Parts: sequence; C-alpha cells; structure tokens
Amino acid sequence: MPLPDSAAPDNEALPWQTKLLLAIQHVMVVAATPITAVFLIANALHFTDAITLSVLSATFLMCGLGAILQSLGIGSFGARLPFIMVPGGAPIAIFIAIALQITIQTAIGAVILTSLFYFIALPVFRRFLHHFPPFIIGIMLLLVSVNLIRLYGGLITAHPANAQFAPSTSIVLALGTILITLVFALVFTGILRQLSVMFGLLAGTLLGVLLGVTDFSGVSHGPLLSVPQFFPFGWPVFNISASLPLLIYAVISMAEATGQTIATAEIVNSTQNVHKTIPRTIRGDAIMSLLGGIFGTSLIITSGENIGVVRTTNVKSRHVTAIAGLLLILIAVFSPLVRLAAGLPGPVVCGTAVIVFSIIGVIGIEMISRESLHMPGKTYALASGLAMGMLPILVPGLYQNLPSAVQMVLGNGMAAGTLTAIIVNSLFLMSEKRTVAKVNR
Repeated sequence: MPLPDSAAPDNEALPWQTKLLLAIQHVMVVAATPITAVFLIANALHFTDAITLSVLSATFLMCGLGAILQSLGIGSFGARLPFIMVPGGAPIAIFIAIALQITIQTAIGAVILTSLFYFIALPVFRRFLHHFPPFIIGIMLLLVSVNLIRLYGGLITAHPANAQFAPSTSIVLALGTILITLVFALVFTGILRQLSVMFGLLAGTLLGVLLGVTDFSGVSHGPLLSVPQFFPFGWPVFNISASLPLLIYAVISMAEATGQTIATAEIVNSTQNVHKTIPRTIRGDAIMSLLGGIFGTSLIITSGENIGVVRTTNVKSRHVTAIAGLLLILIAVFSPLVRLAAGLPGPVVCGTAVIVFSIIGVIGIEMISRESLHMPGKTYALASGLAMGMLPILVPGLYQNLPSAVQMVLGNGMAAGTLTAIIVNSLFLMSEKRTVAKVNR
C-alpha cells in the first residue's frame, strides 16, 4: 500500500521512446512562452543582441531546471507532479513597467525580492487571501492588459515623432500574425489549438521572410554553446515601493499555484497529501524565480498549460515533464537555437504580445464579471481602480511634478489601481457589515 506522500500513480510505465515523444510535445506547447517573453522584454527595453541571447538562454535554462524540480522534487521543494515552469504573463508586464519607469536593475531587484517574499508569505498567505478576491485580481489583470497593449502597439508603430512612424510592413506583419493565430485557434482543436500562438509566431516569421524583412543569416555564426551570465545588467537595486506590483502578484501566484496543484493531483490520481504538496509547489516557484533573477529573467512559475496537456493526452507520468526539462536545458546551452529565436522579427513578436496580453484582459474581465456590479461597493471599487490605474497608463508623465516617492506608487498604474480597488472594496464591505449589524440589533 503506498504511503500518504507517495507519487506512484502519476508514474506510468511507458517506453523511453514514448516518453521522449511526449516530452517533445510538452516542449512544443510551452516553447513559445519563454521566446515571446524574452523578446517582448528585449524589444521594450532595447537589449543588445548579446544580452538578448544571454537572457533567452537563461530563461530556457530556468524553465528546464524548474520542470525537473517540480516533476521529481528535491526535499521540500517541488510538487512531484507533471509540471513545466515558464515566465508568467502578468509578471512580464509588471517587470517591463518597472524597468521602463525606473531601471532594469530595479526590475531585477523586484524579482529577487518577490522570490524571497514567497517564502515569507507562504505560512500565512491563506489568512490574507480574502483581501485579493477574484474581483480585485481581475481589475489588476485588466490594467496589466491595457498597459501592455499600449506599450506593444507603440513598439509596432514607433514613436509618432519618428519619420518612419507606423510603417506599412510592420503593421502587416503584426496584424497578419494576430489573424493567423486566430485562424489556427479556430481551425484546430486539442493540443494543436494550444499551439496556436506558436504557429502564429512561426507563420508571421515566414511572412517576414517573404517580405524580405527577416534575416536568419547570423544563426550559423558564433559559438556552438552558450553560458548565461550572472547579473547581466549589473547588481540589482532593491526598492520596495517599485516592487509592490510584483509583491501583490506573488499572492495571486500562490493562489494560482494552489489551484493548479489540486487540479493536477486529481487528474493524475496522485496519492500525495495535497496540503503538503501545495507548499512544495510554491517553494519551487520561489527558488526558480530567485535563480531567474540572478540570471536576469522575470518570475519563473508553474504553467497552467500543464493541466490542459495532462488532461488532453491523459499522460500522467511526471517523468515526461522531467525529460521535457532536459530538452529545455539543451536548447538553453545550444547557441544556434538561441540565435534562431533571436532572428524573429519585432513586429511579429509584438503582434503575438498584443493577442496574448489581450487574453489576460479577457481573463480579468471574466473574473470581474463574477461579482454583481449593481452593488455600489463593487461599482465604485471597479471605477476607482480603473481610474487610478489607467490614468498613468494612458497619460504618461501625469505625476512627474510630484515627489518621487509618490510617483513610484501612483505612477505605476497596476499598483495604484489595484491598491485603490482593495481599499475602496474593503471600506464598502466594512460599511455594509456595520449596516447589517445595526439592522440586527
């Protein structure tokens, strides 16, 4: 009889050839995420090719190590479930916002602070989770989406003062990528539908080749192997105020990790004690994000795509995702593959970003819609959160004449909007409780 913490049921007896093919499938599903994440950041922050390649290599390395850690587990770290780790979508938006508003060193410092915050908050986060209901999380995700659409729409067109503003080729590539991605999502089902973003990215790149704006001649030049750099942007800068949006997201991430762990454990019929597994999942997210920050990446967290892949394929072996982790590590250290990814055209990556982060907005809207918005408290919490959040996003420099400490909080739309919504929502809830108490006297 298996022990309570045994993970035997999720280890199917599969031939190694089958495990390898299934691992390649997992890599195909998640590969677009690190590539897109790094190039979204690189385009926004104008990285050099060398820095871009280093960060991309580091991101694949962290994803691979994270998949192995979460799949096999080491001590109190790792879920021992079929998990693969990737850069989180919302954290990328926050990372870029911090880097653009302050410095890239501050953004890296925020990643490291957030990874440490996971450890601090883990024992008590459930007690405070009522301050971050889906309604509040939805507002934050919607603000993240608006911020990213504005940012990457601007990268497609360039600055209006630029003589080459809104070049037709860039517009065609970006919109073509979005359209192709949607066509794939419409036509395909199952695993292929999950690969729609990757197919759109590849098809947009092919379109770039046909239009003569994509060059992969540099793929064959350079070293064969790559080694990610420690602190590629220099020593991190630690700023609590600037890190606030990521710290808030950490609580959301812990809640998401809890749901993913429970769902995956049920799907694979794991006999583990899920209440012991959840902390191991979160510790795995924390340690990989800490290592990622050291190598210049954003937060590295467990991927929600795991649940869909496991359920669709009905493959419950955590050895498959461990092998997938090894494949991701091979990509990280094999420079030609990294340089191939570096040749992706900017408008195509930005077009992918627009559709991906628009989906984050859709998720936010869905979470907001769970509440009855005819209630005054919810109406004012949403309205005030959007007002304080969108003002600095849509009107850059709004608070430039205010003290720097105020700018750090109010100037970050995601932090200002989320905090405002939390405060207003809490005040109305307290008021409603007092009213009910008076009526019941």
